[in-house]
Order: sequence, then structure tokens, then C-alpha cells
Amino acid sequence: MSFFGRRPKRSPTPTGSLSRQNSLTEGDGSNAKPLYLCSPFADAALVNGNFKTIVMLPKYVDVMEWVAVNIYDFYTNLNEFYGCITECCTQSSCPTMSAGSNLNYLWTTPDRKQVSLPAPTYIDSVMSSVQNLLDDEKVFPTKSGQDFHKESFPITIKHVYRQFLRIFAHIYHAHFHQILHLRAEPHFNSLFAHFLAFGREYQLLDEKDIRGDPNAPVGVGLLWERWKTSGKLEKGAGEA
Repeated sequence: MSFFGRRPKRSPTPTGSLSRQNSLTEGDGSNAKPLYLCSPFADAALVNGNFKTIVMLPKYVDVMEWVAVNIYDFYTNLNEFYGCITECCTQSSCPTMSAGSNLNYLWTTPDRKQVSLPAPTYIDSVMSSVQNLLDDEKVFPTKSGQDFHKESFPITIKHVYRQFLRIFAHIYHAHFHQILHLRAEPHFNSLFAHFLAFGREYQLLDEKDIRGDPNAPVGVGLLWERWKTSGKLEKGAGEA
């Protein structure tokens, strides 16, 4: 689903200094709260209601094809948003893949070692690896008569989804002020809500990935809770 080219009613752009500290939080000291959790920014969206209806499997559509199409759309839209703020996401401004006050994601190398990477390097690695997967006919078949691998495809998609979540989390944590000054928060919030609803509907996201650990919570976990409470993210059947 594309979220570009529409003119939603949006929240007002914050005024004053464009400094990182002032534009990322509201309040002082221990009471400071990220702007993406504050009204009206947290509730800015393109659509009203919940996202359950747009993630439901269409009639006569294979579930793996439906997931594959949506993965491609999430990749394309997330890549476009990151492209808008990439000049502000540098090795000096974002030396780690941060997503919360005490959370920095680590990259797993081919030999299974976990290393800390600057956010732009981490994100480029994710997007490049996903592009290679999308181009691989064995993973994302596009020709008639080819089927998705029923055992490996779900595992691959869950890994991709987890990495996309980390990119969303970093942008919200480190670059939401730039999203605001682009007047794009309704689009970005709607994309993220769609992403969360789809991931939960098809069991691509675990709750622990969204929340994080108690000592290192994911910042957007609170946004997910807010949207669930408001009815934007309707619970799926059988969800606890």
C-alpha cells in the first residue's frame, strides 16, 4: 500500500530551535518524553480506524504471495523515507544503531559475531541484503509455476521483518524531528501502523521484538501500546 501523493490533515510542525535535543523530546530531565509519543504527533495519520481491514488476506490469494507483495511494499516505502533523512543519518551523528535511551542494535556477521555498526552502515547492510533477496528467484519467485519454499520462506521473512522494525525504531528515536519538519509524520505513522498490524496478523513479529528487554526497551514499543489501546491496531484472532 502506497502512502504517498495524498494530502492528510496533519499535526502542527513544532516551532523553535532545530537542535536535536529540543526537537526530539518534550519536557525536562526524567520527565522528558520523545515527541513521537506526544500529542498530536503520535496520533497523526492518513486514515482513521484500525488497520485490520487492510492486512486481511484477500479472497483467492495465496498467503505467501500476499506476504511477499507486502514485504516489497514495506521495503520500497521504508527505503523512500530513509532516503529523505539519509543526509542527517551519518557515522558522526549516529555512531550506533540506537533505538532507545539504553538500546543499540548489533549486527550479526557471517561468522555469527555481533558487532556495533554506525546506523547508516547497519541500515545500508539491511537494505542491500533485502534487495538481494527480492532479486533471488529462489526466495521470491515471480514466474508462473514457481512456488515459495514453505519451510525457509517464513524464516527468511521473519528475519527481514525484524530488521525493518529496527530501522523504523531508529528513525523514530533519532530522526523523528526531521520527519516532522518534512511534514511527513502522518505518512510515516501510517506506514508503521500498517507494518505492525501486518506483522502481528501473520505472526512475523514477536511482542518481545516490539517491546525489547525491560533494561533496554524499544522506544516505539510505547507507540505500539498507545495505538493498540486507541483501537488503531486491532487484536488478531487468538492473540493474547
